[in-house]
Amino acid sequence: MDSINIRISYRDTDKMGVVYHANYLVFFEMGRTELLRKLGYSYDKMEKEGMFFPVVNAQCNFHSPAKYDDIITVETRIIELKNVTITFGYQIKLNDKLLVSGSTKHPMVNKSFKPARIPQNLKELLLPHLEPNEK
Repeated sequence: MDSINIRISYRDTDKMGVVYHANYLVFFEMGRTELLRKLGYSYDKMEKEGMFFPVVNAQCNFHSPAKYDDIITVETRIIELKNVTITFGYQIKLNDKLLVSGSTKHPMVNKSFKPARIPQNLKELLLPHLEPNEK
């Protein structure tokens, strides 16, 4: 599991200062991007190699709102790794309070947007981060 901290800005909230539901999906993206970057496989690198991971399924379970100026923690983990798909799991917390949980599923596609196998070198980077009960 990997985590990042994010301060809630005004643009992330509605007029009442509460985080929009859709913005939690943006925070999922930020967590996933940072995890891949820390593994040495940024989206820029994947695109240069002709690899793309579009989102085909997103699940967002709302538990409690975050508010303007809160500092939240986005925890990202890999919960499933198959030959052509990867599923990331997320928990967003304020201190120890769970605000949102969810997941996103991504197929690997090539430049022609046809399904492709996840390259072995990327799989080797991701495998150690697969949740233990999912191996």
